Amino acid sequence: MKTLLHGLVLVSSMLAAGTLHADTLSIPVGEQSGSQATSWPQRGVSFDAVVRGWGEPARRHAAVGQPPITRWDYDSFSVYFESSHVIDSVRQHKPKAP
Repeated sequence: MKTLLHGLVLVSSMLAAGTLHADTLSIPVGEQSGSQATSWPQRGVSFDAVVRGWGEPARRHAAVGQPPITRWDYDSFSVYFESSHVIDSVRQHKPKAP
């Protein structure tokens, strides 16, 4: 009986140790948004103001949904519009070469 109890304790501790192992993904704070974040179009800015400030986008995507959401892609960021005003600007992920 004592041997069985020791065996169960050993097996359960091995199982518990196996579940405690995990990988951690670490992204440095400086790489999460970049230093260019303050130079992106801010919320509420119009189509015309974005073109005046950042030029013509590399690509304009057609409006989707109701209210219409439009995306403009620049070299390093994308701008999302609701109707004709910015709702968000996001940096495009560029993977580092291996």
